[in-house]
Amino acid sequence: MLSMESITKIYRTDFVETHALSRFNLRVESGEFLAIMGPSGSGKSTFLNICGLLDDFDEGHYFLDDKDVSQLNDNERSRIRNQNIGFIFQSFNLIPDLNVFDNVDVPLRYRGLRASVRKGMIDEALEIVGLSGRKRHLPSQLSGGQQQRVAIARAIAGLPKILLADEPTGNLDSGMARQIMELLEKINETGATLIMVTHDHELAARAHRQVHILDGNIVDLDASEFDSIREREAVDVKEA
Repeated sequence: MLSMESITKIYRTDFVETHALSRFNLRVESGEFLAIMGPSGSGKSTFLNICGLLDDFDEGHYFLDDKDVSQLNDNERSRIRNQNIGFIFQSFNLIPDLNVFDNVDVPLRYRGLRASVRKGMIDEALEIVGLSGRKRHLPSQLSGGQQQRVAIARAIAGLPKILLADEPTGNLDSGMARQIMELLEKINETGATLIMVTHDHELAARAHRQVHILDGNIVDLDASEFDSIREREAVDVKEA
């Protein structure tokens, strides 16, 4: 499904160069459920942004569905992003003035589909996430778990090949987080490739494979080593 070879991403200011990813290599198979873990600043978000064609990279090669991303122009990247990639964010990113139906409709409108076709796709997505009876509600009228379900419906309505989830349960309690994970697992079982960034070991353990990122590259860490890094990070933040 996707392959990254020696990807390097450098953020530059007048005085500092930050290597967010350094000769980063990763291959993800079609239909795989991959959990990405790592402390803050390790490169997880940069990886996800590049993966979703939201950000460029400085060196290396990225093949998405056998296409060399570096050879695509902006319009081609936008089309692939809209048709093949679904995004699920920790903060839901719903439009507050639009109801549930219209929030799910937003990315579909950019495809130029007829309203009747879009309606069928939206109704099916809302059925999958269990919100068929809430389609005329505003986000403010929903619980956090329901808002995340709307975000998932928006991501899957267009039948993407890849779902990118950035801490999809980060703003939810443990019970609701488990429900969201069960939903994501069911979607993955239909054939969608799922790449999830998380700090939660319990959730990550449900993935087919776990990848730990540290200082812009993949490392071999067990759970205790990862927790030690996070504890040091927490102490540094507190002292600062």
